[in-house]
Amino acid sequence: MLHRIFLPHRTAFLLMLMFIYLPTGGDAYAQSQKTKRYLYVATPGIRDYLGYGGHGILVFDMDNHHRFVRRIATQGFHPDGTPSNVKGIAVSLALNSVYITTIEGLQRIDLANDKIVWEKKVEGGCDRLAISPDGMTMYLPSMEKDFWNVVDCKTGDIIKKITVVKRAHNTVYSLSGKAVYMADIASPLLHVADPSTHEIVKRVGPFSNFIRPFTVNGKETTVFVTVDSLLGFEVGDLDKNQVLGRVIVQGWNKGPVRRHGNPSHGIALTPDEKEIWLADGYNMRMHVFSAEKPWQQLTTIPLQDMPGWIMFSLDGKYAYPSSGEVIDTRTRKILLQLQDEQFNNVASEKMIEIHLQDGKAIRAGDQFGLGRKMN
Repeated sequence: MLHRIFLPHRTAFLLMLMFIYLPTGGDAYAQSQKTKRYLYVATPGIRDYLGYGGHGILVFDMDNHHRFVRRIATQGFHPDGTPSNVKGIAVSLALNSVYITTIEGLQRIDLANDKIVWEKKVEGGCDRLAISPDGMTMYLPSMEKDFWNVVDCKTGDIIKKITVVKRAHNTVYSLSGKAVYMADIASPLLHVADPSTHEIVKRVGPFSNFIRPFTVNGKETTVFVTVDSLLGFEVGDLDKNQVLGRVIVQGWNKGPVRRHGNPSHGIALTPDEKEIWLADGYNMRMHVFSAEKPWQQLTTIPLQDMPGWIMFSLDGKYAYPSSGEVIDTRTRKILLQLQDEQFNNVASEKMIEIHLQDGKAIRAGDQFGLGRKMN
């Protein structure tokens, strides 16, 4: 009799435990499936930036006030043993890897465990890379030599070499995957390659001077370029391969800059393609323009240091100048300054947004502020 009474009570007790713990397990599973947005910031971006964040890739939680999360160790081939100057950063979703280039070499890092998969020294050095949308092919400029390397993202092996003019530098792989835009900073022409053949198929311009940072709209019909000696930008037609216009910043003088030797080094489209943000190194500001002709100058935002780059979050909510501020794009207000684990200010021209779900990258931005209206 007692035995018959005990079993139902024990069963009830076990059912009660299951009722208590199952929701918790379910919540934990749901939490593990939640997508997290991070900003990956590679340092040092300039060798005199060693006081701004040290070295490595610094990870910030975009959904938690951009708080510092961790530092990923990186390597390099610099002969004096100090970290190599980072020249670019890009992501392969297919290979779940983030890549950084240094003056001497290329590193692939596994996003699941932050471990270096491989590092390869590349003849001619490396500059600002770009990766195909399918994550398998990289266009890797030499360190201001006269060629780009086409690289297998999985192995790091060189597939082909593309010769340009003199100083290979900035690279944009189109969001459609149908074109690669290459700026040789000793040329006023923007070189465009067909990634199906890895051949240059056209050149856009000439612009008024050598091309520095640039950005492209989502439909790949328009390019916005900065050029040497101009505090402003120029606009090119990617269909007709010609220059459409030239915009000079009004109300601000040109002057000497500490880096890059160029008044405006850094330009980006907001993802919705409504605005162009332009760096002003001498005046330490970000100038904002309408992205529609006649490209009206809208406002200016003061920064705590010289900007040399600008990008946006994928949702367009945040602007990230290389001086380290996080700016609300709607209000133009500076929300905070990126800081590392020692509360040092962080500044870098090489950063990228990555969305992770259980250690797997499911979406990534681009180090260039590309327009994202593809239709």
